[in-house]
Order: sequence, then structure tokens, then C-alpha cells
Amino acid sequence: MEKNPYDIIRRPIITEKGEADTAERNAYHFEVAPGSNKIDIRGAIEKIYAHKGVKVNKVRVMNKKSKGRRFRFRKGKTRSWKKAIVFLDPEYKLELF
Repeated sequence: MEKNPYDIIRRPIITEKGEADTAERNAYHFEVAPGSNKIDIRGAIEKIYAHKGVKVNKVRVMNKKSKGRRFRFRKGKTRSWKKAIVFLDPEYKLELF
């Protein structure tokens, strides 16, 4: 059964560091589903942006751990999540907005 690419790619991450990375290395940052792997992420990006014929060169994946937080007298944690950095061929660009 084929996975829906929008279930794998959750949202783009827009930060100053990410924008600088895009300008320098043509790399885009995304939050992805925790169970996804590099092959799933590559296929999902190529399907979502198929109308532009995007070609993915490389994918790097990292797991972001949760952090402890306090609110008044309660302790809690933020959620853990997975981040992917997708490198595209130099001739391709993504318009995220």
C-alpha cells in the first residue's frame, strides 16, 4: 500500500537558518512523520512537487528530542519530532508560500 505524501511531510520549517541554508546549498527543512525514512521522504517531496519535476539529490534526517518545561507547579515536556533536510538539484527551486 502506498503512503500519502502529505502524511509523511507534515510542514516546512521556515527559520533564518533554514533560509540561509536554502540560499547557500539549495536545502529545504521539513518536519516529517516519525516513522518515515529517507526513501519515503524523497518520494513524498518528488510527488508533492511533481508539477515542477523536482529532483532530490540527498536527504538528511534527525530526531529532535523533547525538552522539559514548567508551568507554575507542573512539570511537562514538549513533544519529540523528526526533521528532514532535503537537498535539491541546483536548477530546481521550491516555492513554499
